Amino acid sequence: MTKLTSALTLALALAAGGLATAAPAQAASPYERGPNPTDSLLEASRGPFATAQQSVSSLSVSGFGGGVIYYPTDTSQGTFGAIAISPGYTATWSSLAWLGPRIASHGFVVIGIETNTIYDQPASRGRQLLAALDYLTQRSSTTIRNRIDSSRLAVAGHSMGGGGTLEAANDRPSLQAAVPIAPWNLTKSWSGVRVPTMIIGGQADAVAPVATHSQPFYTSIPASSEKAYLELAGASHFFPQTTNTTMAKSMVAWLKRWVDDDTRYDPFLCPAPRGIAISEYRDTCPNG
Repeated sequence: MTKLTSALTLALALAAGGLATAAPAQAASPYERGPNPTDSLLEASRGPFATAQQSVSSLSVSGFGGGVIYYPTDTSQGTFGAIAISPGYTATWSSLAWLGPRIASHGFVVIGIETNTIYDQPASRGRQLLAALDYLTQRSSTTIRNRIDSSRLAVAGHSMGGGGTLEAANDRPSLQAAVPIAPWNLTKSWSGVRVPTMIIGGQADAVAPVATHSQPFYTSIPASSEKAYLELAGASHFFPQTTNTTMAKSMVAWLKRWVDDDTRYDPFLCPAPRGIAISEYRDTCPNG
C-alpha cells in the first residue's frame, strides 16, 4: 500500500510540475492593428487602413524643413506608432512619396520630411528626423497628435537620409525601429546602436556600394540590438525612388514587428525571406 501511495504521490507531483513549467500561451500585443498579415496583403499597393494626408509648411516648424504627414483615418483601434523618413542628398520628399501612404495604410503615422537644405549631411539629417518626430508628438495638429503613441517611434531614410537614420538611432536609443535604405555615411561603425535596425541595400549600388556602406554598417551593429540586412538583386542606388514591392514588404513587416511588437509578422522576417529579387539576407532571427 505504501508503494502504491508513493507512486501516486510521485505521479501527481510530476503532473503538477509539468503544468507548472508549461510555457504560457503567447499573449497578443496590445498594439496589434489590422487583420492577420498575408503575402498578398503586404505585397499590395495599399494596406488595410484608409489614409489621409496633411502638408507641413517649413514656416510652421523648427529643426527640419516641413514635409507631408500621412495617417490612418480610423480611430477605433487606438493609437498608432509613427515614423519619420528622410530623402537623400539633393533629393526632396517627392522622390520617396510613394512610401508615405503605403506605410501609413498598414497602421502608422508617417512624416516624409523636407530637409533644411538639399545638401545636408547625414548627421544633420539624423537630427532633422528626430526633430520631425518631436514635432509629430508635441506640436502637430490634434488630428495627428491624438493618433500617435509617443513611445512607439521609428526612423528611416534613403542614401544620406539612410546615413542620418543610423545617426538618429545612435542618438536616441528609445526608438523602436530604424530602416536605413541604401545608406551612405563616412562613419562605418555603429556599435552603439541599440535600436532594432533593418538595412536595405542594392546589389549594384555604385553611389553607396554595399561592400563599403550597408554591409559594414550591418556588421558593426551588435546582434543583441536585433538587426537584418536585405540586399536587392541588381538594384542601383536609386531603387527606393520607384515603387519596390520587396523593399516595402520587408520594411512594413519590420516596423510592425518592432514598433507594434506584433509577432504575427515574424514569419515574414524569420526564417530569411527568399526570392529572385533578393540577392542576400542576413539577420539575428530571434524567433527562428
